Amino acid sequence: MRTKNPLHILIAIAVAGLAALVMTGPLSGLILDGYDFQANFKVPLILAGFAMFARLLFAVLPMERLRPHKTELPPKPATFKPWQAALGFFVVFALCASFPVWGSKYWITVLIMALIYVLLGLGLNIVVGLAGLLDLGFVGFYAVGAYGYALGFKYLDLGFWGALPTAALTAGLFGAVLGFPVLRMHGDYLAIVTLGFGEIIRLILNNWLDFTGGPNGLDAPPPTFLGWEFKEFANQGGTPFHEAFGFEYSKGLLDGFIYLTLLVAVALTLYGVHRLRRMPIGRAWEALREDEIACRSLGLNHVNIKLSAFMMGASIGGVAGVFFAAYQGFVSPVSFSFFESALVLAIVVLGGMGSLTGVVLSALFLTIMPELLREFSDYRILVFGIAMVLIMIVKPRGLVQLRRPFFAVKES
Repeated sequence: MRTKNPLHILIAIAVAGLAALVMTGPLSGLILDGYDFQANFKVPLILAGFAMFARLLFAVLPMERLRPHKTELPPKPATFKPWQAALGFFVVFALCASFPVWGSKYWITVLIMALIYVLLGLGLNIVVGLAGLLDLGFVGFYAVGAYGYALGFKYLDLGFWGALPTAALTAGLFGAVLGFPVLRMHGDYLAIVTLGFGEIIRLILNNWLDFTGGPNGLDAPPPTFLGWEFKEFANQGGTPFHEAFGFEYSKGLLDGFIYLTLLVAVALTLYGVHRLRRMPIGRAWEALREDEIACRSLGLNHVNIKLSAFMMGASIGGVAGVFFAAYQGFVSPVSFSFFESALVLAIVVLGGMGSLTGVVLSALFLTIMPELLREFSDYRILVFGIAMVLIMIVKPRGLVQLRRPFFAVKES
């Protein structure tokens, strides 16, 4: 093992502290006071000290033990039998479904957004994780679903349940429109084109005032079920749910219904994507991700494979958009910025490329963790970023690494 030079360690610590001071000093050390400003470098110095301490730990501790030595993990035999796995899934689903009974309204709204991001992560995971196509404009399909629900209600009197399949089909068609021009593109070029696609959709929604309402946005109606409305007073020609069953109205009734419906949608999507991975189309996606030339040499139609990945992922994003519009009750172009695409991509990468369990865990982490850190409002984003960096250091291939089958050669 090579001995570390103490002088090099001290230089590295000093550089880390200086870099932290340069980056945080202008932001948190200069406080505006009218047309003047005051200098208070207490916080930047604390952050610089923390950076120096962290750099010292990285230099002294044996960090090699935290890094995986193998790039591929051998498959392990199934720990649970199929019926045991199914039983565990239903137990977890039942516990999640009972949350509106004993959980607070605040945490129900947090979990609604978490489940929406789970749906978005599952959709992008098909494109990026399984097919290996870098998509930075996935928020465009999200916007198509949300505006499809609001515009469908405004112009076609389309309800929530009719908007779900309609938005999925419409977003899938948009996915095909995006897929055709990028059939021959890879890597950075593909990322730039998909990024432009998402921005084009946002700009159209923002500038088409007569049709989409422009920056003012559109109202989206709350969902109903079998003619029951989950508001205190019926305004869509139905019957209030609490009056139909004879109990007192609660403000969390609508949120509870959206949460349960969204939970069922996430469970069905998880099952569907899991089955697709084991079908020939799922194997074709993985073959395309590993090596497109080898995939085409095996006689697989790469055009159909890419289009199917874009369309399937876009359809799931469209469904997530419908739930977002129904939950918010209002849609505007501000909600579909590039930051949303970056966040969903972070969910896929942090969870593990191609891993369904990892996508669920990372989506819950990235949406619930900021809420748990609200007490540390001044340092919430800093702690959140440090947690993500540490996760990627310890788990460079994601929270749940996808295990791939291989053939082991017996030693003679």
